[in-house]
Amino acid sequence: MAQVKVSVQRTVHGSVDQVRAALADYQTTRPKILTDNYSDYRVIVGGHGAGTQVSWKLAATEKRIRDQHIDVTEADGTLIESDRNSSMVTTWSVRPADNGQSAVDIHTVWNGAGGIGGFFERTFAPKGLSRIYNGVLDKLDAVIQSG
Repeated sequence: MAQVKVSVQRTVHGSVDQVRAALADYQTTRPKILTDNYSDYRVIVGGHGAGTQVSWKLAATEKRIRDQHIDVTEADGTLIESDRNSSMVTTWSVRPADNGQSAVDIHTVWNGAGGIGGFFERTFAPKGLSRIYNGVLDKLDAVIQSG
């Protein structure tokens, strides 16, 4: 079983503090920035930053839907989302970029399937998840710009 890794980096408008606050707001902002790949979103505990628990269904493809229960922790300004239902862990890091903007790094890793199924998962899953994350970052940028 090999690890599957996905990394996306984008620059968005807004200061590091603004972007971090938006990403950590699972109550109000997160539902606004999720793409149609996410459904059944709900906050279970908390709603802001570390200690938050959320759940959703993530449709990576029409046939591949993950039922996720996420525990949120924080370390050095980085949000860490760990799925109780799988080995998937996603980190969201924000750092300064030029012109008062911020660079957002998303890194996801999980233990993939073995055999031929694992080969296809390692080949195609990163592309699909990157597309989803870029959609989330587009919406994040729009939400921050709209104030």
